[in-house]
Amino acid sequence: MQVLLAGATGAIGRPLIRALTADGHSVLAIVRNPANHGLVRELGAEPVTADVLDHDGLLRALDGMRADAVIHQATALRDAKPQRRIPADDPTGLLRTVGSANLLDAAELVGARRFLTQSLILGYGYRDHGTVPLTERDPFGVYDGGVADEVVRACVSAEEQAFAASGLEAVALRYGLFYGPGAFSDLFGDMMRKHQPVGPRGEGGVNSWLHVDDAAAATVAALERGVAGRAYNLADDTPISWGEFFRLVRDSKQAPRPIRLPLWLVRLGVPYIAALMGDTTMRISSDLARAELGWQPRYSSVAEGLAAG
Repeated sequence: MQVLLAGATGAIGRPLIRALTADGHSVLAIVRNPANHGLVRELGAEPVTADVLDHDGLLRALDGMRADAVIHQATALRDAKPQRRIPADDPTGLLRTVGSANLLDAAELVGARRFLTQSLILGYGYRDHGTVPLTERDPFGVYDGGVADEVVRACVSAEEQAFAASGLEAVALRYGLFYGPGAFSDLFGDMMRKHQPVGPRGEGGVNSWLHVDDAAAATVAALERGVAGRAYNLADDTPISWGEFFRLVRDSKQAPRPIRLPLWLVRLGVPYIAALMGDTTMRISSDLARAELGWQPRYSSVAEGLAAG
């Protein structure tokens, strides 16, 4: 297929371009900064300069182009700064709300028949979900009036807009927390080396993770075999606590012992980080993706993925 990809230079975008081209697809990569054209071409895609949040500019840049599918992987997580609350105009949130609407119009313009959107397992809600793995049959978009509701709301918006679009085979990908090159493991490894606090003390909540290479492989499988109107959970086989994650990152990066703060202090300074690391526990089942997409993670655990480099 000819694929139009938004978020081409992000943590998933880079391995995704490689995975798409390896499977015979060609990629038009939307990039905001022309300085990234060389990188995108080196990865195997053809760059298109546009801003996903600029509706008219995006459509002008794509005028006359054709694509069979659009994949929305655009985020602004690399530029995120710790703050007391997640505002309604949070850049990543806007990319999931406004950006999704713009990319759906772009899909119509280029004649695409399939649309894949990035969602997150955190859309199930920032709370303790217990020990039973969550499946796609569990309620998605659970709000508790807390500090992280904006993240949940943005994930729900991205999914609902895609599924409501007429004439499109839409698929939502509910990824686990990302690690690997350019993702959380690199971020926290750098913070450890700079002696910056990485989170609260203790083991914290348990969560499900996904290596960025496995995320890319799952996305290609969903592009080729995903059922229209379906959401898929995508995570590895080994949920772990934040305490274990920090230990694995420290060992793999040969970083200093991480600085960790009392939970009450993190809650006071960055409440949504406390909600994520201290209050949220979710174990995720990816059985539907295994059955319908023929996908399974190459790395069954964070320990295995980090050990592989």
